[in-house]
Amino acid sequence: QVQLVESGGGLVQAGGSLRLSCAAPGRMLSTYGMGWFRQAPAKEREFVARISTRGGSTTYADSVKGRFTISRDNAKNTVYLQMVSLKPEDTAVYYCAATVLSYTTQVRDYGSWGQGTQVTVSS
Repeated sequence: QVQLVESGGGLVQAGGSLRLSCAAPGRMLSTYGMGWFRQAPAKEREFVARISTRGGSTTYADSVKGRFTISRDNAKNTVYLQMVSLKPEDTAVYYCAATVLSYTTQVRDYGSWGQGTQVTVSS
């Protein structure tokens, strides 16, 4: 289990940008695959993006491809999600998560989760 802390959420107009951060105080994230997920009201948690331990491999949900970019800085124990061209349907609580598995986009494969950060996109 790794303690994860997200930040950077907020209210933004459609077309705007936000950058989410996920930090692991006192822990090295370099051995974990990392992912971002989101959950809108009355909907299941869904995959957004993932990145491999060294950042060489990334995967995105079709709904965010070309608009969101996941990255990591292992020296800072931090993972980022840069979001541009935001749409009202991107409104959700965004969670970062850590996994010891490779290349997975499944919620069940991530064993550590942050508390979430709210992203609201107004039309």
